[in-house]
Amino acid sequence: MTTATTPHRLWRNTRYLTWLVSDTSKGLAASLFGFAVPLLALLITNDPAQAGIIGAAGLVARVLLTLAGGVLADRHRRIVLMLLGSLLGIVLAGAFTLLAIGDALTFTSLLVIDVLLAARSGLFDVAGESALKEIVPDEAMGRAQAANQGRDAALQLAGGPLGGLLLGLGGWVVGAVMTLCHAVAAVTAWMLRRQTRRAGIADTGAEDDAAPADEPAPRPHAGRELREGFTWLLSRRDLGGVMIILTIVNLGFNAAITTVVYALQQAGHSELLIGTLSAVIGAVMLVGAVLAPLLVPRVPAGILTVGGLAVVALGAVALTTVREPWAIAVVLGASVLLLPALNAALLGYFMVATPSRLLGRANSAIGVLAMGAMPLAPLIAGFGLSWLGREGTILVCAGLCLVAAALALGNRALRALPVEARWAEHAATFAAE
Repeated sequence: MTTATTPHRLWRNTRYLTWLVSDTSKGLAASLFGFAVPLLALLITNDPAQAGIIGAAGLVARVLLTLAGGVLADRHRRIVLMLLGSLLGIVLAGAFTLLAIGDALTFTSLLVIDVLLAARSGLFDVAGESALKEIVPDEAMGRAQAANQGRDAALQLAGGPLGGLLLGLGGWVVGAVMTLCHAVAAVTAWMLRRQTRRAGIADTGAEDDAAPADEPAPRPHAGRELREGFTWLLSRRDLGGVMIILTIVNLGFNAAITTVVYALQQAGHSELLIGTLSAVIGAVMLVGAVLAPLLVPRVPAGILTVGGLAVVALGAVALTTVREPWAIAVVLGASVLLLPALNAALLGYFMVATPSRLLGRANSAIGVLAMGAMPLAPLIAGFGLSWLGREGTILVCAGLCLVAAALALGNRALRALPVEARWAEHAATFAAE
């Protein structure tokens, strides 16, 4: 990891800004496709269950390939992997565009392209996330993560209406914009590589941080490397239990949102209206992201996490009582207000606590544990609507969120996570254990 001469001036860190543009461009492409796929699937099949199968298959592919992506990120140069992932994104987004132009989007073709794009994300996105530790010093990591949360909120704010507008013009337009986004991500990843070389900073992913980049140390079997990342993460009392909680709440809340989207589409509401609902959520998260840099240095991460999960659980329960789009927007907006601060605190602490040599595999482990049950979300929504109806399905989702909030409240190690200034000291006590 490098040491910045002005660690508290994040926006003067040229390498971070270049990384942010690259990661944001890639994120916009993912946001557009993530919005378009469920609606395209429903338009093509008119069957929520089949749409759920497509969504679940993509999530399974991403989760499985994230494991391999973690090993790649620790073995190879992370910025180079960012560039390769963006180039592959250009190819796949271009293929989707051609399929849409040729009116060849069917259940099968949409399933295949969704799985391939998700696999690309799993293989290469871990490298981009892990590269941040080499670009931003520990003392600025909390603010960097808060800025990233603001970026994610802005993407959600723009992604919904933009996706709805583009999809109204045609699926091929969504593909063309995705291709352009991946092209921007590739160019800026290449620029970041050049900036790294000019600065004389090693772009490494090697297990031995001190080893010369041109002389990599012999590596163990990939399976053993992967187990090392999981073993390290789960052995940490300050991190291991949190992953189980995040797995449950991610499943419950995302299944609830997916159920709402499917139900609105089946009720005849337009893609633009559904996209506007997503924009409202993004706008509230943007407000939360503005608050995050104020909260993270002042409020202990444990309190932010428990409070944020409690609000999400209450919001999921409230979704069962509302049907009008404006009321759904109000409930979902209130539910996600604290999520940016929660994510900034947990991800910032995780980045500070994790050694660079393990960061790729630990990132993949945290991603798999947090997303492991996510493929069930579209299946719960699709089959739940068919079997239980809207309210019954959301009630099941709300139950999962309540379980996660209760587990968080009862987790002493989670409650003890301190404010940003004490992250390194707190993490060192667990490393000593």
